[in-house]
Amino acid sequence: MKEPNSNPEDAKLGSLLRESRPSPSLPPRFYEGVWRRMERAEPGRTADSSGWLDALVVRVLRPKFATAVAVTLVLAGAVLGMQQGTQAARRGAQARYVAAVAPDAAR
Repeated sequence: MKEPNSNPEDAKLGSLLRESRPSPSLPPRFYEGVWRRMERAEPGRTADSSGWLDALVVRVLRPKFATAVAVTLVLAGAVLGMQQGTQAARRGAQARYVAAVAPDAAR
């Protein structure tokens, strides 16, 4: 087991060493400035969200952007669906035409 320090000189030396290192005082209103800078900082910015994908996700998940993205995706799906339907109808019409004009060539 450790014996407690019974040397009174060590306690005096410790207090002298603590007194010899003065701690600098902070500038006036230091804490107010820190809080002010924290309040002005961007709310969506964090230290770990440095990637462009994170920034994009944060922007897209805001309500007005999320609505715009959803509407855009629905419209794009409708346009692509109409194009696919038109092409399928055209291929079907061509196949029926060939079958009507030359029934043996369709086999």
